[in-house]
Amino acid sequence: MSARDWLAVAMFFSFILAILTGFPVAWVLGGIALVFTALALLLERNFGIETGVDWTYLSLVGDRIFDLMDNWVLVALPMFVLMGLLLDRSGIAAELLREVSRLFGRVRGGLAVSIALIGVLLAASTGIIGASVVMLALLGLPPMKQARYALTFATGTICAVGTLGILIPPSIMLVLMADRLALSVGDLYLGAVVPGLLLAGLYVVYLLVLPALRPEVAPASPNPEAVDFELVVAVLRKIVPTALLIFAVLGSTFFGIATPTEASGVGAAGALLLAGLRGQISIPVLRDVLRETTLTTGYLFGIFVGATAFALVLRGLGGDELIARALSGLPFGPDGVVIAILFATFLLGFVLDWIEITFIVLPLVAPVVVSLGFDLVWFTVLFAVCLQTSFLTPPVGFALFYVKGVAPEIDVRTLYVGIIPFVGLQLVALALIFAWPELVTWLPARAYGR
Repeated sequence: MSARDWLAVAMFFSFILAILTGFPVAWVLGGIALVFTALALLLERNFGIETGVDWTYLSLVGDRIFDLMDNWVLVALPMFVLMGLLLDRSGIAAELLREVSRLFGRVRGGLAVSIALIGVLLAASTGIIGASVVMLALLGLPPMKQARYALTFATGTICAVGTLGILIPPSIMLVLMADRLALSVGDLYLGAVVPGLLLAGLYVVYLLVLPALRPEVAPASPNPEAVDFELVVAVLRKIVPTALLIFAVLGSTFFGIATPTEASGVGAAGALLLAGLRGQISIPVLRDVLRETTLTTGYLFGIFVGATAFALVLRGLGGDELIARALSGLPFGPDGVVIAILFATFLLGFVLDWIEITFIVLPLVAPVVVSLGFDLVWFTVLFAVCLQTSFLTPPVGFALFYVKGVAPEIDVRTLYVGIIPFVGLQLVALALIFAWPELVTWLPARAYGR
């Protein structure tokens, strides 16, 4: 390897180490880009080592950011954030959880299944993982503890189900991936529907089978509510409005009626209307929602700026070419290369957040995958499923921290043990999608007549 290659490797690993310090991601990315640009100039001017990087690379950040801000697809980000926060802060999601849990009182593990089903509805209405996990923990953990559920089973369920929103459309992660790879958001949304439901289905099966085999994990409710026609109708009355909102957002995108950006506006307006009709909106709620939306959007776009600077300098040092050579030189066939990428991504998920991996790693490996003849939409969804594990795997698993913040009395070991089966289920889903690409490609092909 040349000195330029070593500099690119040092830059990447410096980024991983700097993230572990706890500094804001945007500052880490931009700061490392600045430091390694200066280092490259120092090596070139004082030691005659050609690096190919100078201050011109960082000056290009302004042009790239202008193009970024001119991208209408990214307008969907604050709209989807606003939609999810409105459903959370207005109490609509809490009401859904209470009502659905009434249907499963007679089922062993019924509370956990109710949380899983509500998690799917939340996933299809917001991609904000923090809000979903915190809300499910606040609402679901007390009744599961009262019903004497095993804490590992209860916390694992909440952590895993709360992360479904990162995969099931409308997912913020898929919007960002589409932007990074110049893909259609609609294609990714359609491709992620079946894998997302597959993963949710695996969760539900596990939540039913484990209590059947080990009753002490989830004791049956002593006073279950009788399930009759009136109860079903009452529950449907609470679910249908939110379900219609989800259908309006996703259906308008899937059927070509609206772009994802337009659909996000429909979702935000619909969530506001729904909260207003139920009398669950107020000035304090609106102030809180708008503030959180602004902070979340600012956080994401701050990372955009830092990631743009980092990517420009890393590519100037030949980082993308180095990755391509390393992957192409692996002693495996094309399938082996993809498996190696996914394995590395899984390991990176232990120390990096999905945002850093999406912005830095995905654009580097995607061209290699395309050159091997794989469908990019399939690989991107596969990559997204793999990234979902980053929310659960310690020490950076954010879902674990969210639950710990809500329930500080639960020790970290309980959280770690609780998520192990669900990480295993995510890997099973990953293997199924890898073995049968049609799980991703079938729906987009049917929708667009390909």
